Amino acid sequence: MKKAILYINQFFGQIGGEEKADFYPEIREGLVGPAMELQKQLGEDVEVTHTIICGDNYMGSNTEEAIEIILGYLEDKEFDIFFAGPAFRAGRYGSACGHIGQAVKEKFNVPVISSMNEENPGVEMFRKDIYIFKGGASAAAMRKDIKVMAGFGKRLLNGETLLSADEEGYYGRGIRRQMWLEPSVNATDRVIDMLLKKVHGEPFQTELPIPEQDMVPIASPIKDLSKARIAIVNTGGIVPVDNPDRIQSASATRWGKYDISNMDRLESGVFKTIHAGFDPAAANADPNVIVPLDVMEAYEKEGKIGKVHDYFYSTVGTGTTQGEAARMGREMVADLQEANVDGVILVST
Repeated sequence: MKKAILYINQFFGQIGGEEKADFYPEIREGLVGPAMELQKQLGEDVEVTHTIICGDNYMGSNTEEAIEIILGYLEDKEFDIFFAGPAFRAGRYGSACGHIGQAVKEKFNVPVISSMNEENPGVEMFRKDIYIFKGGASAAAMRKDIKVMAGFGKRLLNGETLLSADEEGYYGRGIRRQMWLEPSVNATDRVIDMLLKKVHGEPFQTELPIPEQDMVPIASPIKDLSKARIAIVNTGGIVPVDNPDRIQSASATRWGKYDISNMDRLESGVFKTIHAGFDPAAANADPNVIVPLDVMEAYEKEGKIGKVHDYFYSTVGTGTTQGEAARMGREMVADLQEANVDGVILVST
């Protein structure tokens, strides 16, 4: 019988939510959380022997240490395949799945399978290293995503012939393989067929897809910071306590700007974070840890910058799609340009 191991975070490991995001890596025999569905989908020929649980913050803040600990747990374990997630749109979770998946593949030379939504940054970070299937946006897709992961895992373990990344449903890894067509068609006929389809507006598939690159040109440096107007933009969800713009705590589609013209710092109880992707305690106690108005005002008084812009800008990054982020960015830039802002401090979490 083949053996499998699953990696999950503290939430799906039933440890707790954001307050347990620093959970130390732990390995448990048997099935925890999603491992039960994974075992169901794998069937009787593959046994999920262990579940590894690690907090997203712990993996993110102590990546090398967390990987070393988990690899140590696996040293004396027999397993033929490793699963991680699914991670949906959760960026830290996706990154964690990618980090540990990459390390397990390199050390133990076993196939590693995960699943993430296309908006998860873990996709671009690790798509070349492990199999990452195109998953749902939230845990509502758990069963569907695990079914796909398990089905592909069984085919790998059985040595079945695999199709292309698009046909199988995972993100391309940049690997090209020679294929023999049945019946055979020479290259001249294939390229002419594609050309004719293109000329007639019919759908066709290139044999050499080139990934699109969303390149953002680097801005020219500010010549004299001592005369520059600098604005603060943050994706950490710092807003007035009543959240007047009703910015969502995740998957944001709104942004706001808030007057700080008569302030030297942001006060707790006046401002707070509505971000759902991290423990809010520190930011609520001192909002300046995310919107550093206190430091920027000090720089203005010292003459290091010309002026702090009268408004700061805020939205939430966690789960926010690339399309919505780009739209909000364009809207903010238009407002900043109208106010003759010279530069921006962009603060994340």
